[in-house]
Amino acid sequence: MGIFSRFADIVNSNLSALLDKAEDPEKMVRLIIQEMEDTLVEVRSTSAKVLAEKKEMLRRVERAERQVEEWQAKAELALDKSREDLAKAALVEKQKAGELVDALKHELINIEEQIERLKEEIGQLQEKLNDARARQKTIIMRKQTASSRLDVKRQLDSSKIDQAMNKFEQYERRIEGLEAEVESYDLGQARTLEDEFAALEAEDKVNQELEAMKKKMAKKKA
Repeated sequence: MGIFSRFADIVNSNLSALLDKAEDPEKMVRLIIQEMEDTLVEVRSTSAKVLAEKKEMLRRVERAERQVEEWQAKAELALDKSREDLAKAALVEKQKAGELVDALKHELINIEEQIERLKEEIGQLQEKLNDARARQKTIIMRKQTASSRLDVKRQLDSSKIDQAMNKFEQYERRIEGLEAEVESYDLGQARTLEDEFAALEAEDKVNQELEAMKKKMAKKKA
């Protein structure tokens, strides 16, 4: 059983509501599109049949109108030959042919109205189908995006990331060890004259700061 039971169901359908209720929106929109396409094929097939009926009806109208003209000509001929009986009979047949023309033209009007309705229905169906196809593209893109994000999340949450970070930390520790080894060589070297004076200046600054702190503490106690 299809999602839609008749043409009106498709035209009046709310695609958003249908997709919101669906457990698998991608599958649902695919089924909706398939049913719309099938319905569109059926409506176009019906339109083709009605158009063929219109052509046949036009031919019948044309034949009936020719009969009207022919009986008119026969009536005039009979009257010209002083055969009023034949002229009267021809006019009766002309009247019948005229009535047939009127009936056929009335049917033709009905057929043309039916064709117009079918054209309108095809337009409405096509519009709905275009909407469904656009939504299908959006749903597929959203699904692909969500899948990609999920893959990234899984990669970030996996132990491989932790292992990689541990390796970085190991490399950093090895580099720090090399740097410390270099610094240890520097510690074993003799201090230059500039190093000595710099040390004295630093010591003087420390002593001055220490004396200042002592005075400050003594004032607080006083």
